[in-house]
Amino acid sequence: MAEVRLQKFLAECGIGSRRKMERFIIEGRVRVNGNVVTKLGSKVDPDVDRIEVNRRPVHAAPKGVVLFNKPRGVVSTLSDPEGRPSVADYLTKHYQSYFPVGRLDWDSNGLMVLTNDGELAEVLMHPRYGLERVYQVRVEGAVPEQQLQKIEQGVKLSDGVVRAVASIMRNDEKSTWVEVRIHEGRNRVVRRIFDKLGFPVMKLKRVVYGPFKLGSLQGGQLRPLTHKEYEQARRKVFAIANNKSSGEPRGSDPAERPVSVAFRKERGPSKKRFGSDRGAKQGAKEGRPGRSDYRRRTGGGKPRKRRG
Repeated sequence: MAEVRLQKFLAECGIGSRRKMERFIIEGRVRVNGNVVTKLGSKVDPDVDRIEVNRRPVHAAPKGVVLFNKPRGVVSTLSDPEGRPSVADYLTKHYQSYFPVGRLDWDSNGLMVLTNDGELAEVLMHPRYGLERVYQVRVEGAVPEQQLQKIEQGVKLSDGVVRAVASIMRNDEKSTWVEVRIHEGRNRVVRRIFDKLGFPVMKLKRVVYGPFKLGSLQGGQLRPLTHKEYEQARRKVFAIANNKSSGEPRGSDPAERPVSVAFRKERGPSKKRFGSDRGAKQGAKEGRPGRSDYRRRTGGGKPRKRRG
């Protein structure tokens, strides 16, 4: 394991918040390899260093996933400056190191995924991989089939065109329940789609996020996945990432491939400006003048003197 800040590691172990761990360090209650550490920002390698709090050994918490049915009126972060109820209010001490993957609107309810697995969270949220989210949405009025076709063809929003698959679940005299399958996680994107089409959202519930399903989980309830369930879900997520990645996985197990490596391979070579010698040569090959060619043809601009 790479080196991490001491207070961050202690918080991830579930001992307490990062601020509380900082206080412990300042008070001299934390030891690393038998030595008291009082400097904030000190780094440790949990695989090598022996770390103690109040002379008791501390070990990294095992990775896992917790599913949560967020009620309406609860913010999907771990804290809220306005003092509203947050996801953290529902977490027991054992899961204090877990954090939400993505967000769900304050006035929406449904499935939230919480984990202490940073690599898993990164793949779940990264737009490159576009894991599917499924929502059950109640909107005002009767939605005709033509509007559902518009959603599939693409609705132009302020931040670009977005596409989804929508199907009517049921309707009544005043509203329609629609199931929406989408592979994007933009801010309030489902609400904005229906607002643009003239059907304001009355209720919105997320029931699927990637391989995770809400199932029969009731509002405000948590369900920790078993280790087997966590491993199976992790394999599915990384399999999707590997299938959409241009690089080859390092091993037969998709979960063995570090996400950061996949991201570096996908970026490809960096672009060069034509102001450099290499850029000028490349520009000449493509029929575009480099900066030096432009100066020779126009007679303008003196070459800069090199320093030193």
